[in-house]
Amino acid sequence: MQTTIRIIGIDPGLRRTGWGIIETLGNALRFVASGTVTSDGDKDLASRLCELHDGLADVVHGFQPHEAAVEQTFVNKDATATLKLGQARGIAMLVPARAGLRVAEYAPNAVKKAVIGVGHGEKQQIHMMLKVLMPKAEFKGNDAADALAIAICHAHNRQAITSRLAALAG
Repeated sequence: MQTTIRIIGIDPGLRRTGWGIIETLGNALRFVASGTVTSDGDKDLASRLCELHDGLADVVHGFQPHEAAVEQTFVNKDATATLKLGQARGIAMLVPARAGLRVAEYAPNAVKKAVIGVGHGEKQQIHMMLKVLMPKAEFKGNDAADALAIAICHAHNRQAITSRLAALAG
């Protein structure tokens, strides 16, 4: 007997952290909700991280997902920006982990491949495929769309992950 699994995908960012929630039953995907948690750029870093934490905690508490997926950080040329993104990513992983969820991580190319079929693509291609895969999906902006794509990537990969974890525990 199959069970519906609710997944939250999180696209971490210090200014805007996107979140998207889907449900999966077998191969079927259903849109639940999406949005963006923002932080005030005029505040100090610690306060901004608290804003992201509290906003994501409200989403996780409100929607009660079963599993979480977070996009891995890519390293860019600006070391300070990369470090700040890493801190926001830490919040994106901490919140679901503290709620008792297993947190999977996916590289940006793996997310794109799961949604549009290739590891490189434009944001518009992701938006278009989200509408094909889940016609009722609503998202404002790239951050929420990316978060939904991360959740879809996890939905496609979760069975393999679950099998590997069971084998390790066995």
